[in-house]
Amino acid sequence: MWKELVLSMWQVLGHLAPWILLGTLIAGLMHLLLPRDLIRRSFHGVGGVFKAVGLGVPLPLCSCGVIPAGIGLKQDGASNGAAVGFLISTPQTSVSSILVSASFLGWPFALFKVFSAAVTGIFGGLTVDRFCEDDSEQTEAGTSTVETAATERRGWREGVAHGLDIIRSIWHWLLIGVIVSAAIEVMVPEAVFVRLNEWGSFSSALAALAISLPMYVCATTSVPVAAAMVAGGLPPGAAMVFLMAGPATNVAAIGAIYRRFGGKTIAIYLATIIIGSMLFAVTFDWLLVATPIAMPDCHEHGMPIWGTLSALVLLALIVCFAFEDLQRLWHKKSAGEGDASPELRIPVQGMNCNNCVMRLEKALQATQGIDSVFVTLEPGEAVVRGGVDRKQIVETIQAAGFQAQ
Repeated sequence: MWKELVLSMWQVLGHLAPWILLGTLIAGLMHLLLPRDLIRRSFHGVGGVFKAVGLGVPLPLCSCGVIPAGIGLKQDGASNGAAVGFLISTPQTSVSSILVSASFLGWPFALFKVFSAAVTGIFGGLTVDRFCEDDSEQTEAGTSTVETAATERRGWREGVAHGLDIIRSIWHWLLIGVIVSAAIEVMVPEAVFVRLNEWGSFSSALAALAISLPMYVCATTSVPVAAAMVAGGLPPGAAMVFLMAGPATNVAAIGAIYRRFGGKTIAIYLATIIIGSMLFAVTFDWLLVATPIAMPDCHEHGMPIWGTLSALVLLALIVCFAFEDLQRLWHKKSAGEGDASPELRIPVQGMNCNNCVMRLEKALQATQGIDSVFVTLEPGEAVVRGGVDRKQIVETIQAAGFQAQ
C-alpha cells in the first residue's frame, strides 16, 4: 500500500510539475512586461468591471493573495463592482491553473472553467454596482503606495523572484494536493464516487459545494485532487464546482470581504459563486457528457524525461521553501524567549506577497540596533525588537518601498 502511494505521488508530481513551472515562468514575464500600476488603476462602471475581470483571470493569485490585491483596487479608487469582480474571478483561475487543468482534465474543461470564472466575476461585479452603495475614494496611503511601486525599476531578477514567490506561497498546499490526490487514487474505493455519480449531476455538485465552501482550495494545486475524484467516478461537473467555489471562498476570505465591503456585498459575492458554480456544473455535464476525462494512471511505468526533471526541480524548490519557513518560525520563537529588549509592532501597507515580506525583513535586519524582526503578510505587520526608535524603523520601511502606519 505504501509503495503504491509513494509511486502515485511521484506520478502526480511528475504530471503536475512541468505546467506549474511553465505557469510560473509566464507569471514572471507578465510581472516584468505589464505596467507596474496596472492592477491598481481606477476601474469604474460597466467597462471597469470587465477590465478588472480581464485583468484578474490570468493572474496567479489564490484566495489568500487576491484579498489584499482586491482591497488595494478598492482603496485606490476602483468601484465596489470592479473590486468584487476581481475578487470573484481571479482566484478561480490563473495561467498555471489553466495549464494544469488542461493537462489533468482536458482543454474543454480548462477553457470552460476560464469562461465560468469570467462570467461569474462580471455578473457579480455588475450586480454589486447595481444594488450596493459605492464609496470609492483614493486614499493618500494608497496613492503613495502606487507612486512608489510605479517608480521602482524592474529587471529579470525581480521577474524570477516574483515567479518563485508564487511557488513559495503555495508549496504546502501543493504538497497536500499531491498527497490527497495519490491517497484518493490508491485508497478510496471507486464505489464511493460511483454512488455519488448515481445521485445525478446536481446532487453530486451540491455535495462538492458543501465541502469546498468553508475550506481553502488553491485553483492550481487542487486540480489533481479533482482529477482523482473524476477518475474514480465523480461527475466532471462536481469537479467544476470544487474548482470554482473552493478557490473563491474560505472563512478568512469571507471575513475580510465582509469587513471591507459590508453585508449586502458579501451576500451578492457568495450568491454569485454558489449559484454560478452550480449552474455551470450542470451545464458542463449536459454539454460535454460524452467527453472522456481521466486521471493519469499512477501505476503506469516510466515518466517522460522532462516530467522527471520538472518533478525534481519542483521538489527541490518545495524542500528549500519548507526549510526557509521553518527557519523563520524558529527565529521568531527564539526571538521571543528571554529577550528583554522592547518590542514594537508597526502595521505595514503595500506588501502583497511573501517576497515583499522577505525584502522588508532583510532591510530591517540590516538596520543597526535591531536585535530581531519578524514580518507577517496577513495582517501586514513588522514586529521589531531592539534599541531603535520608531521613527528610524518607519524610515527603513518606507525606504524599502512600503508604508508604515
